[in-house]
Amino acid sequence: MGNKINDPIARLMGLRYKSHPWHGLEVGDGAPEVVTAFIEMVPTDTVKYELDKVSGYIRIDRPQKYSTVVPALYGFIPQSYCGDTVADYCMEQCGRQNIKGDGDPLDVCVLTERTIAHGDILATVKPIGGFCMLDGDEADDKIIAVLHNDATYDGYNDISELPAVVVDRLKHYFLTYKDMPQSERGDLPRKVEIVATYGREEAHEVIRCSLEDYKSHFNSLEEILRHV
Repeated sequence: MGNKINDPIARLMGLRYKSHPWHGLEVGDGAPEVVTAFIEMVPTDTVKYELDKVSGYIRIDRPQKYSTVVPALYGFIPQSYCGDTVADYCMEQCGRQNIKGDGDPLDVCVLTERTIAHGDILATVKPIGGFCMLDGDEADDKIIAVLHNDATYDGYNDISELPAVVVDRLKHYFLTYKDMPQSERGDLPRKVEIVATYGREEAHEVIRCSLEDYKSHFNSLEEILRHV
C-alpha cells in the first residue's frame, strides 16, 4: 500500500466504520497552508482528554488538579508524526543538539471567537505560527492556527499580528500545564521550555517535516497496525 490511507478500500471502510483520527483522516489538499485538525480538547474542559492511539477514541488522561485550562481548541494534525525530520529542523532552528521527535502527531492550537462545546471534532484551520517547544530532549512543537472563516481570527495571517496577550496566554499554558507543586515533584528539574516563537513560513515547514516523518514511519498499513 502507499504512504497515504487514500485507496478505494480505505474509503469504503470509512463509510462503514469510524475512521481512526490519526491514520484514517486526510490532512487536506491545501496543506500546509490550510489543514484539517482533529480537536481533542476545548477551553471549557476541566479534564485532560487525549487520543487513545490504539482505538482512535478520546480517553480521559487525567482530571486537571489545578486551575490551568487550555486557552484555545487543542488537538493534532492527522497523518503527521514528530520524528527525525522534525527533530532535525528543531535543532537547526534553536541551535541545540541531541534532540529527538516525541513520536506523537503534531500538536495544534486553534483560535476562534466562538465557544465550541466539545472535542472529538474536525476543524479546517489556517496555521499562522508556532512554538518551538522542548520537553526534555524531545521536540514537542505547537502549531498555532486560526479557524478557517472565523469572524475574528481568520484575518490574521501570522502569529506576529496577534495581540501579545493571546500569545502570552498560550505560552503560559504550555509552560505550566505539566507543573506540580514542589511537594509532589521533589527536586525534579523543570522539563518544558519554549525556545523560540516562529511565524507562518516556519510553521508550514514544521508541518511539511511532520508529514514527511509520517510517510517515513508509517510506510504501509501493516506498519500502522504494528505501531498500535
